[in-house]
Amino acid sequence: MFELIQKVTANSRKPQVVDVRSGDTVKVHQKIKEGNKERVQVFEGVVIRTDRKDSHTSRITVRKITSGVGVEKSYMLHSPLVIKVEVVKRSKVRRKYLTFLRERSGKSARLTAVDFDKNKVNNVETAPKAEEPTKE
Repeated sequence: MFELIQKVTANSRKPQVVDVRSGDTVKVHQKIKEGNKERVQVFEGVVIRTDRKDSHTSRITVRKITSGVGVEKSYMLHSPLVIKVEVVKRSKVRRKYLTFLRERSGKSARLTAVDFDKNKVNNVETAPKAEEPTKE
């Protein structure tokens, strides 16, 4: 039974996703369907939570301030609706879940930036899916 579940989840996984950590400022490109039209919406904010990184159900929670109101969205990284996740800035944090950012605004909500290679982090090769071996 476990092998069957693994086969089904392997089909829904993306071959590679960007290494996103808590404290990163990211741009998430998401496919939005309105009526019979489709468009791509970009949501830029700070990752305040990462869950189950190695699983097919890996999820990030992104927070941004819009018109003085905090907005949080959770994204499943392997979802077909999430087209691309791009890391814009990487910050130094010592926690996995940054709940303290919810109560802060302005300068107290700033995180210390860390130098990183943007091209290396955001470069994800779209490798073709490996075909399952046939039993003969």
